[in-house]
Amino acid sequence: MFRREFLPPVGQLMAFESAARHGSVSRAAAELHLTQSAISRQIKQLEDRIGTALFHRVRQRVVLTEAGRVYATELRAGLESLATATQRAMTLGGVGDVLNLAVLPMFATRWLIPRMKRFAALHSGVTVNFASRTEPFDFAREPFDAAIHFGAAFWPGASCDYLLGESVVPVCSPEFKRRHRIQHKEDLAGLCLLQQSSRPMQWAEWFEQVKMAAPHAMRGPRYEQFSMLAQAAASGHGLALVPRFLVEEEIAAGRLVVLFREALITQRAYYLVVPETGGKNRLVQAFRDWLVGEASAAASPTLASGAEDLKRPRKARVVSG
Repeated sequence: MFRREFLPPVGQLMAFESAARHGSVSRAAAELHLTQSAISRQIKQLEDRIGTALFHRVRQRVVLTEAGRVYATELRAGLESLATATQRAMTLGGVGDVLNLAVLPMFATRWLIPRMKRFAALHSGVTVNFASRTEPFDFAREPFDAAIHFGAAFWPGASCDYLLGESVVPVCSPEFKRRHRIQHKEDLAGLCLLQQSSRPMQWAEWFEQVKMAAPHAMRGPRYEQFSMLAQAAASGHGLALVPRFLVEEEIAAGRLVVLFREALITQRAYYLVVPETGGKNRLVQAFRDWLVGEASAAASPTLASGAEDLKRPRKARVVSG
């Protein structure tokens, strides 16, 4: 239980946070639509309440003291949490049901969102919100009902439903292929390898699978998301390893070409993750059943080219404490 005497007025907290972020009382005043004297007064009241100085005044600027720096960091997280909670309450207070999903950006853009019209046809009163998350998180601290996860079937305190495996293929632009006269795997030696930041060993694994020595397999520009990686390859910056089903659009349009049939088959996969506390929610269950069905229907040779030996169940539930 929080102690009310340690909760200053929100106006004082917002004045301090804004001034701390800008390093300026005048900019804080402009942001909050108050006068400079009002901002200064609220900060002084907060300092009196806390019993310590939060700023050093240096000419026209304010510089955080050590206590102010620590307080500003923790306060900002608290204000963000409060804003998120308020936004969630406002959303839930609307008409109809709401489903909040944490998704992988490229998977959502290229695979999930184009299929959502079918879910909407079955559940016309449901609003589905999407937010980007690329790493596992604590459902108790984040306002999500479910998440899309890539990796192993493990997420503490949640269940994982298998969706899709992936076949990772080497691609480049047609112009890059012509310029470097790529015909055989050996022609890749010395060329620029575009790297995916979260999968630093991917090229090394591919070269090992095709039995080629590649001492420089981990060198090359790094991109945080597959959308960036695919665009870099399509723009002729180098060679990329990408899940084929995420770049079918570029391949069909001729912006990317698949160089070789040898695909990197991994043991990782895409999963729908649902917290244990949300497993009995009827809307979450409806979405889970629909999405697993969509993934099962989509697991065709077109989407999983080269993955014939990836024998995985279409639904694998794992609950981890």
